[in-house]
Amino acid sequence: MSSEKKYWKSADQLDDQNPVVEALEQKEFAEHIPTDEFLGDKEKLDSSQTSRRDFLKYVGFSTAAASLAACEGPVIKSIPYVVQPERLVPGVADYYATTIANGFDFASVLVKTREGRPIKIDNNSSATNFTAGKARVHASVLGLYDIKRLQNPQIEGRDATWTEFDDRVTQDLENIGDKSIVLLTQTYASPSVDRLIKQFKEKYSNVQHIVYDAISEEAALNAYKNKYGVRALPNYDFSTAETIVGIGADFLGDWQGGGFDAAYAKSRVPKNGKMSKHVQFEANMTLTGANADQRVAVKPSAQNHVLVEIYNQIVGKVASTKLDNKTAKKVDSAVKALKKAGKKAVLVTGIQDEGAQQMALEINASLQTELIDYSNPRMIRQGENSKINTLIKDMKSGKVGSLMIAGVNPLYSLPNADEFESAMSKVNSTVAFSMKLDETAKAAKYVAATPHYLESWGDVQLTKNTFSLVQPTIQPLFNTRQFEDTLLKLIGGSKYYDFIKETFNQKFEGLSWNQSLHDGIFEYSSNNTEQTEENTKEFSASSAAKSLLKNSAEGLELTLYTKTSLGDGQQANNPWLQEMPDPITRTSWDNYVTLSKVDADKMGITNKSVANGALNGDYVKINLDGKTIDKVPALIQPGQAPGSIGLALGYGKKEAIQEEMQVGVNAYKLYNDFNTTQTVDISKVEGTHEFACVQLHNTMMGRRDIVKETTLEVFNTKDKSYWNDTPKVSLNHEEVEVTSPEVDMWEEFDRSIGHHFNLSIDLNSCTGCGACVIACHSENNVPVVGKEEVRKSRDMHWLRIDRYYSSEESLQSDYDKKDNISGLSQSLNQFGELEQPSQTDVQVVFQPVMCQHCNHAPCETVCPVAASAHSRQGQNHMTYNRCVGTRYCANNCPYKVRRFNWFLYNQNDEFDYHMNNDLGRMVLNPDVTVRSRGVMEKCSMCIQMTQKTILDAKREGREIKDGEFQTACSAACDKGAMVFGDVNDKDSKVVERYEDDRMYHLLEYLGTKPNVMYQTKIRNTTEA
Repeated sequence: MSSEKKYWKSADQLDDQNPVVEALEQKEFAEHIPTDEFLGDKEKLDSSQTSRRDFLKYVGFSTAAASLAACEGPVIKSIPYVVQPERLVPGVADYYATTIANGFDFASVLVKTREGRPIKIDNNSSATNFTAGKARVHASVLGLYDIKRLQNPQIEGRDATWTEFDDRVTQDLENIGDKSIVLLTQTYASPSVDRLIKQFKEKYSNVQHIVYDAISEEAALNAYKNKYGVRALPNYDFSTAETIVGIGADFLGDWQGGGFDAAYAKSRVPKNGKMSKHVQFEANMTLTGANADQRVAVKPSAQNHVLVEIYNQIVGKVASTKLDNKTAKKVDSAVKALKKAGKKAVLVTGIQDEGAQQMALEINASLQTELIDYSNPRMIRQGENSKINTLIKDMKSGKVGSLMIAGVNPLYSLPNADEFESAMSKVNSTVAFSMKLDETAKAAKYVAATPHYLESWGDVQLTKNTFSLVQPTIQPLFNTRQFEDTLLKLIGGSKYYDFIKETFNQKFEGLSWNQSLHDGIFEYSSNNTEQTEENTKEFSASSAAKSLLKNSAEGLELTLYTKTSLGDGQQANNPWLQEMPDPITRTSWDNYVTLSKVDADKMGITNKSVANGALNGDYVKINLDGKTIDKVPALIQPGQAPGSIGLALGYGKKEAIQEEMQVGVNAYKLYNDFNTTQTVDISKVEGTHEFACVQLHNTMMGRRDIVKETTLEVFNTKDKSYWNDTPKVSLNHEEVEVTSPEVDMWEEFDRSIGHHFNLSIDLNSCTGCGACVIACHSENNVPVVGKEEVRKSRDMHWLRIDRYYSSEESLQSDYDKKDNISGLSQSLNQFGELEQPSQTDVQVVFQPVMCQHCNHAPCETVCPVAASAHSRQGQNHMTYNRCVGTRYCANNCPYKVRRFNWFLYNQNDEFDYHMNNDLGRMVLNPDVTVRSRGVMEKCSMCIQMTQKTILDAKREGREIKDGEFQTACSAACDKGAMVFGDVNDKDSKVVERYEDDRMYHLLEYLGTKPNVMYQTKIRNTTEA
């Protein structure tokens, strides 16, 4: 059944006459390869009598020998320890539990260090929430080795000593008179920082502390305080949800700090015939909408009507709404599902309006939902962005004597950054605490060079009752000092480490400091509460509804959002994140306007795939209240609500950014009043933009049974053979399952001896977040190649997440239409309609694809030098020293998972992505070779990790427990989508997945017998 559904990666694929798509489906190399240029004289080659065998001998020996003789690998002489540190064992990794808390991303992490240097971020198994399941968190280790980091404090543009810095700043503070000192900081959510600032205020009575979040959640914070008396964010738990309704809230992305996806994934796996139902109303196609069972594309102004209508039907009518018939029916259906689920239902909204946020709280209260922990709200956002304009006025009027900025970059991220900079110039003493000489630091009088979080101490309050500790995993690389240490210096205090321990002992009576530091995260419930009746406020739903339903201005409605890769832009100088393809658009190295096909056609905006599968597009100009952003690339996005456009924040940085990563436009200029929705005008301008888009690269297009999916109803009522049929082949004119030994062309060997590794990927749990992609990058020293090479389909990712679109009207309507066709004329017309999915109402499936480690691997049989071989443990090995780069294996691989490194990416000025300097190369994993040019690379199923597990158990004289075997991707996936293990351990979880009815192999009909399996995608389309 599932194999008959039409999937497509790109709108171009819907055009049967498109020669580019046809070429990509039929050929490995779509463009003509100019072999004449590098093979020499064509006439001599034509007259050559060299046989194929002689040619292979030449390729296998002579070329390799000549290459080695001409280009010897660099020799780097090492210096041994004179006195080896006691706790350091060369070749053995140490792990430290710590926390990333940069004001935007908060997560408890485990840091792997080798020979004293952090090289990888892992999930902290002690953490039940706020796990490291984000691509940015895994990539943050590379920021430690950023060559653009400040190495010393600066005074008026020159390097200085900390003694001089302290003296000058102290003198300025003492001579401030009756003017105020303003601390403008990120959200620290730290008990010790709160205590420290309180002591700072005691010494300097005129101190004002303003917390500023680059992406504001002030509306949600105020709404929660109005209703529950605590300025915090609701703490949602989707793990037991039966119905989830989202309105413009990308809660699988960065909405309200993110971190909800692991719990969400648990409710999405069908158990005992049940799974949650998720309905999403949104304008941009987001990760959350892509994972929903039913996605309704509505522009932002219509989302307000959707929220009010749901309030009308659940809490009580407060206003009349205007919705088109289709959307009204979807709202009615969502309300029925919410009411039916009752306590197991929840509604969330991303509308940046205090009234809208409180309406959502009232709806959930009316449902009596159990999915919000009111006693343990989230503390990871504390911004008061509305105070920024008052601060600007105070600076202009001369009321501010000293401005101290820590952890934020307002000259980049404020919509009125120019006004802030002008006002800042009127302040006598400006201090920027920053890791880099960014836009704000460059304009400051004093710059305090701060360390990376992996060099720092700290404590974090993630929720009211959940705390974590930050500890250094390496000695500071440069002459840096924490913001907190500088404040302590200014008030005559001790070291911040001692201050944290003192705070810990005061606040967490009965807990062990050493144990808490070891675990990295701990729970502590205090009897003290800030929640009082006096803090709450009466809510007028009618006033909120009136404000939400006011007529919007004419024009396209813009939704500003953050990408899974760059977030708020703090890590814009991180090449791993820049090259990570966006899960939805599959585009890297850019931000762009996303718009619907309907609006694009009206404005004459086009996207076009060129001969090598790369994507080109038009530019547009965006106007908003006199502000203009010129030459913004336009990308036609299936699923975008007509009348709306999207644009990602976090791009367009220029200061402290390598030239190669100064990409995109700064969308913060359009972030008026800290509202993510704006009404703008756009117009097409001259020029053609070249996207680094991989949606048609390494494609399996033209194959069938790539994705298998069905509905929950079919899953519960039909036999497996109906929705997950095993492909069959003909043997003696009888159909035999392709998995049967009877149809093998190979003589099997006994795989039951020792270990045999399999990887399972559940398409229901996979949200497409990309954490696995970055974890693989980090573990396996995968190189970054840059935008131009990505356009040529030369990205080196060992793991890709394919994104497929299909008709929103999904399986059941397609099958109903097919089953009711009668007669030739209906057949010709209606079968054609099944091949033309809507570009507004689309469904999305994410499918991670890496080397499938086939037991009958087609790559192994065509390698002339036996560089590709199979192991008894089920892993397909690549012997890099043998590989001569014929690329026969890539051509013969149906999964298109092999990568040829055309160039030397390490210590090559053409590829300056942190690999040209000794600092950047400190992140390399010594257990994995750094490949030279001219060889084929691919997923190794992290053989270095599996072998270490085996050796550790052997040394300790014990059996290996289920769950000990991991790959980088499976360890990074906190959603449980990837499960790795030994199928010879019959009690293992991977065997349970193997025996599950939902299990299938990718392109199983080819008979390659992969060691990677997938679980069929199930959608809950059941109406309440």
